[in-house]
Amino acid sequence: MATTAVDADERGAVETVLEARVRDLGDGFSVRRLLPGAKPRAVGPFVFFDHFGPTRFAPGTGLDVRPHPHINLATVTYLFEGAILHRDSLGTSQLIHPGDINWMTAGRGIVHSERTGPAERAAGASLHGLQLWVALPRAHEETEPAFHHHPAATLPELVDGGVRARVLVGRAFGLRSPVETFSELTYVDVHLAPGARFLLPAAHLERSAYVVEGRVSDGVRGHARGQSFGPTHLLIFRTGGDAEIVAEEPTRLVVLAGEPLEEPRHIWWNFVSSSEARIEAAKLDWRARRGDPQGPFPLVPGDAEDFIPLPAG
Repeated sequence: MATTAVDADERGAVETVLEARVRDLGDGFSVRRLLPGAKPRAVGPFVFFDHFGPTRFAPGTGLDVRPHPHINLATVTYLFEGAILHRDSLGTSQLIHPGDINWMTAGRGIVHSERTGPAERAAGASLHGLQLWVALPRAHEETEPAFHHHPAATLPELVDGGVRARVLVGRAFGLRSPVETFSELTYVDVHLAPGARFLLPAAHLERSAYVVEGRVSDGVRGHARGQSFGPTHLLIFRTGGDAEIVAEEPTRLVVLAGEPLEEPRHIWWNFVSSSEARIEAAKLDWRARRGDPQGPFPLVPGDAEDFIPLPAG
């Protein structure tokens, strides 16, 4: 992943720009990964950021992320296009559509799969969206696993001139998402008309904006030297002061913000924890694959025949 430090005199509020690196997940499906980065590794409690698609699957094929485990984090799935069938070891079976939020709290341990549903697979489907991981505060890392689905219609939206912003998680612009979280954070989906100016919420110490499509420039000092930011760039803003961007063309972006974690997080494969020993224990548990309903990693009802093995190393 390329990380670019941005000169304060030239770029105003933007401090660092992260460029995505492409990761192949197999079966011809790849993602653009933004977090963890070399610097910063996280934005507030957001420790992982994948942008997948847009991808078109031929009829009879689709997304097949086999059952795999997580601990000490929450996954947040949001789609721009297509649909994903989520199943997990709690017995959840939920189809997510564009605009919905799936919030899955792994806590002490959960297993889930993400696949193209039968109807979409038969017809041939498209897929485009984001998956983020939120590290849980240390006091809540071992909480009971849970899953919550929030349809698009339940998420509040602000429309102001050339700005349309939907508050996916947390609070912004006097609005609050119904998604329950373990820490204060902000996740917003923003559409900008050409020339629209957007001021990022200032409630959190760490703020960022990811350009999904379109192009923006720094609105604090303008872009007199020709600098602007296009798709697949994550803009990290300086702490304090205004953080404003201007759309140079029709633009869609997402805003991530929050307070920095009190302790560093260790990330290995699908495991995130403040404790390296906890990750080592999770490795042993997944390798054993006992499937005990009362154990750390139960089987996924309706998708119990296959799984992703523990990677070597």
